[in-house]
Amino acid sequence: MQMTDAPTTAAAGTRAYQSGFGNQFATESVPGALPRGRNSPQRAPLALYPELVSGSAFTAPRHKNRRSWLYRRQPSVVTGRYAPYAHAGWTTGAAGGAIMPPDPLRWSPFPIPDTPADFVDGLHTVAANGDAESQTGMGALVYLANRSMERRALVDADGELLLVPQQGRLVLTTEFGVLDVKPGEIALVPRGTAFKVGLPDGASRGYVCENYGAAFRLPELGPIGSNGLANPRDFLAPVAFAEDGEGRYEIVRKFGGRLWRASQTHTPFNVVAWHGNLTACKYDTATFMTIGSISFDHPDPSIFTVLTSPSDTPGTANCDFVIFPPRWLVMEDTFRPPWYHRNLMSEFMGLVYGQYDAKPEGFKPGGASLHNCMVPHGPDEDSFERATSGDLKPHKLDGTLAFMFESRYRFVPTAFALRGRAEGGTIDGDYTDCWQGLQDRFPGHR
Repeated sequence: MQMTDAPTTAAAGTRAYQSGFGNQFATESVPGALPRGRNSPQRAPLALYPELVSGSAFTAPRHKNRRSWLYRRQPSVVTGRYAPYAHAGWTTGAAGGAIMPPDPLRWSPFPIPDTPADFVDGLHTVAANGDAESQTGMGALVYLANRSMERRALVDADGELLLVPQQGRLVLTTEFGVLDVKPGEIALVPRGTAFKVGLPDGASRGYVCENYGAAFRLPELGPIGSNGLANPRDFLAPVAFAEDGEGRYEIVRKFGGRLWRASQTHTPFNVVAWHGNLTACKYDTATFMTIGSISFDHPDPSIFTVLTSPSDTPGTANCDFVIFPPRWLVMEDTFRPPWYHRNLMSEFMGLVYGQYDAKPEGFKPGGASLHNCMVPHGPDEDSFERATSGDLKPHKLDGTLAFMFESRYRFVPTAFALRGRAEGGTIDGDYTDCWQGLQDRFPGHR
């Protein structure tokens, strides 16, 4: 049974979801588990423990306030003491990076290891900025995993996590319920939420944004109007689910840029009912309503923003999550690929599947690129030639999905990211060669 302010929809198989972004949901896996008319009665129904999870300050404006009440078999305070957990690959903020020149960077697909690694152990920070303690900036990571987490859960107190699968489906079991997430979909896990990752297809690879700043929200639409881009109804939240089975669980907690581990005698996924607007959710990028030019030129890539984490400067994001999905190009007398540019915002890009139109040869699914603040970049030589000499008939970019984590702060790549081929790294040492054939064609040039 579930109750919600938004319709409940069914996904593939028997999994049920609640529809909407930031809605006031209410869901119970056992009838009568939710209290009526109050949040914390003297004795909660079914001898459950009420527990409040606040995703914003208590006095945040009502429309920005995020919180949920969980009714669980045991509260989350019932756990053992934490001890340090070594994890060299998952660093935090700009302080975890290495010194580098202002070069554009690109990586071939990151290989999935042969040695056992679940989602936690398979996380590697590629680049990061800001500082988790001051709640600014973000980390761009890859996960390279080959086994499910089983009796293990992760809690990230440093930031919310945006997961972008590239290879293999994920089954996310969270305190709020279960999400099935396939490549082409994304998942959002709130800061401080316990979750584990199952790999039904075996080895899996993907990208993660660890957002230390303001929680992701839907961008304002401005002159676009009331419809377009990512529609709230297409975000799906789980229904309440309490995991069966007894036995010990390991809890891995990220806190202050370090990882810690503790053991407890019960599952953390014991929430029988919950209500509120703070929850994990997923989104299918195929439902994104793409907007573009139908005359000439093309608008800024902000029209492809799915979610935004604002900063203290209006219009300047701590992080934007931007996608480049299948779409029609119909502009006349227009250089259709992205123009050559230098931006204030820094761009970390990944490719889920297909080809990226500005660099179809060197940018592969499972790889990444980084173009920092004011670092010049744009189409490679071949793409420029095709764009300037091709027939400008309507053309559909199909079978492709690229994305970008865009931030106002400069990304600092990690030692993991800067490893050469001899050290097992995938950095493309010849990336800048793709522009060297762009000649001076000015008529007066000698």
